[in-house]
Amino acid sequence: MKLDIAGRTALVFGGSRGMGRACARQLALEGVQVTIAARTEASLREAGTALAAESGIAVAHVVADITTAAGRDAALAACPSPDILVNNGDGCPPGDFRDWTQQHWHDALDAMMLGPIAMMRRTVDPMIERGFGRIVNIVSRSVKVPQAELGLSNGARAGLVGFVAGLARQTVRHNVTINNILPGAFATDAQRHHVEALARSGGGSFDQLWRERGQANPAGRFGQPEEVGALCAYLCSAHAGYMTGQSLLIDGGGYPGTF
Repeated sequence: MKLDIAGRTALVFGGSRGMGRACARQLALEGVQVTIAARTEASLREAGTALAAESGIAVAHVVADITTAAGRDAALAACPSPDILVNNGDGCPPGDFRDWTQQHWHDALDAMMLGPIAMMRRTVDPMIERGFGRIVNIVSRSVKVPQAELGLSNGARAGLVGFVAGLARQTVRHNVTINNILPGAFATDAQRHHVEALARSGGGSFDQLWRERGQANPAGRFGQPEEVGALCAYLCSAHAGYMTGQSLLIDGGGYPGTF
């Protein structure tokens, strides 16, 4: 399917690795002018070079932390008028809620709720004026299937999804859509770090836990980041203008419910 977004501009947070990189890759392959943002120059430079070589389109990069005003300013200086915004970032390490301070909660909210909302605030009205906009938040299956040890992520990400549910209904008449992708267990660095933390807490060896988690999924495996990238690209396409305010599971059937 031709997605009809060639020549559009996209700003992808967390675009140097994992799911963010997969989203940036698929958009670049569709002819989108992509700018990737993350906190580490070296990984950004490597990703930008690799993505440009594969897609044949220059991929810009900017060191930017979505949790800070300065980071958001830097991202928009590098990509002033994105037609497409992908908000993506790591969750918090697993732990016990009894150990989390108020600062832990503030940090989680800045990374997974308030930072993405601030980026939407600064990009949605220009999208409305141009008559086209696609915003995709890479969230987590945990908003539907909470895990106790991921309470910081459960709470902050659920707040973002709740906010989007209201805003998305206000923008869609202007051909600006906002949707969330809820990945389950994917073979990413973030997943590896999560399993490493579980192994350190005495849950078993890394290899054992990794194998068990993949096999426990109905698909019998972890998801691959490219699968999220493909879904993201469709949501950003010219054909997805009637889909907004949705939270789409991509988890190999791991969510046990009907709805």
